Amino acid sequence: MPTIDKIDATDRKILRALQRDGRMTNLDLAAAVNLSPSPCLRRIRILEANHIITGYSASVDAKAYGLPVEAMVQIKLDKHIKDNIVRFESKMRDTPEVLACFMMTGQSDYLLRVVVSDLEDYERFVRERLHPIGGINSIDSSFVYGVVKRTNVFPDLHT
Repeated sequence: MPTIDKIDATDRKILRALQRDGRMTNLDLAAAVNLSPSPCLRRIRILEANHIITGYSASVDAKAYGLPVEAMVQIKLDKHIKDNIVRFESKMRDTPEVLACFMMTGQSDYLLRVVVSDLEDYERFVRERLHPIGGINSIDSSFVYGVVKRTNVFPDLHT
């Protein structure tokens, strides 16, 4: 499979269309990006082979799923030594309540996006998932009470 050094405007159109609707048919996608189906499918396969398209998934309503409480949790480690960092990051990868874990600059070392069923479940998460890790200096939680915008569609670079 050919490799890509740089994606072009057509690749970006394909990616944005798939970010909006990952289930659209190749025929509909080709029409949306002004390509014939065969070159469109070839481009998709190249984007997949080069790990530019990293997967496909469904967007699920967390409240309907049973996880209506979302928290943004800032974590500061007590010492920035390799053992603390490796242990913390490994635990975050294995913690199902953590949907995202970002390494940060600024006052906190990590920002977590956490979903739980209620405040008691959040307390359990902190006591049973975070505290046992050790090496954490502070945990600062902010609860989401409304969403103004949530998207997975990248901006068009040419607007």
